[in-house]
Amino acid sequence: MEDALDAAKEFFSLPTEEKVLLASDNVHKPVRYGTSLNHDWIHLWPSNPPSYREKMRKYVKQVHILHKQLMEMVLESMGINPSDLQEEIEEGSQVLAVNCYPACPEPELALGMPPHSDYGSLTILLQSCQGLQLKDHNENWIPVPVVEGGLVVQLGDQMEVLSNGRYKSVIHRATVNAEKERFSLASLHSFALDRNVRPAPELVDKEHPYSYKGFSFSDFLDFISSNDIVKGRFIDTLKRKPSKKMQVHASEDMHMHSVHAYAQRRMMNAT
Repeated sequence: MEDALDAAKEFFSLPTEEKVLLASDNVHKPVRYGTSLNHDWIHLWPSNPPSYREKMRKYVKQVHILHKQLMEMVLESMGINPSDLQEEIEEGSQVLAVNCYPACPEPELALGMPPHSDYGSLTILLQSCQGLQLKDHNENWIPVPVVEGGLVVQLGDQMEVLSNGRYKSVIHRATVNAEKERFSLASLHSFALDRNVRPAPELVDKEHPYSYKGFSFSDFLDFISSNDIVKGRFIDTLKRKPSKKMQVHASEDMHMHSVHAYAQRRMMNAT
C-alpha cells in the first residue's frame, strides 16, 4: 500500500506539461488526468515515473482479490448466493482513481470533492491522511480516521439497487488540509459493464416491491455527461414512486394507527 501511495505522489510531482498529456474531459476515456487520475487498462497507464505501472499493478491486483472476498460476504449477508453473480463479478470493471488534494490555507472555504455516492458495487479506498467524510442518517458529516495499514470500504449505487434499498450507497465527500497535501487511491468496482443491474428477485415480495429501475453503465455515463453531480445523485433518478395502491394502503395504515392511538387515549382518560 505504501508503494502505491508513493507512486501517486511521484506522478503528481511531475512537471505540469508531463501530466497534461493525459488531460481530458471525456468520461469515456480509459486514462484521464484532471483533478485526479482515473485509469483502467494497465498498458495505457503513465510510463513516467518509471516505477508507476509496476507499483500500481501490484496494488490493483491485491485489491481485486480483496474485492471478490468482500463481495461474497456482502451478498451472503443479503441472502443472495454469491455463485449466482459469479460471472458478473469476474467480468466486472475495476477503475482506479488516484487523487491529489493540495494543502489549502482556508480549508473551511473549500472542498476537495463535493458530496456524492459511487456508481459501482464497492469502493475500496486508501488515503494518506484524514480527509474523507461520510454523511450519516442525521445528515451529519463524520470524519473517517486513517488507520495505519487499513482500507475504507464503501457500498455504491449498484448495491443499493441490487438490495432493493435494504443497503444504502454511502454519501461521502473529500475535505482539504491546511498544512499538507492529501493523496487517495479509490479502487471503484462494478459489475460487468453490459449488465443491467436491478433488484435481486429474492429481495422482492408484496411487502418489498421493486423500488428501483434497472440501469447500466452507459446510463450512468449519460447522466454524468449531462448533469451536475453536485445538484443531484444518479441513484435518485432510479427510484420508483410507490403505486397508488401502496399509497392507499399506507394511508389506511396511518389512519388506523391514529384511530388506535385516539382510542387508547380515551381509555386512559376514562380510567
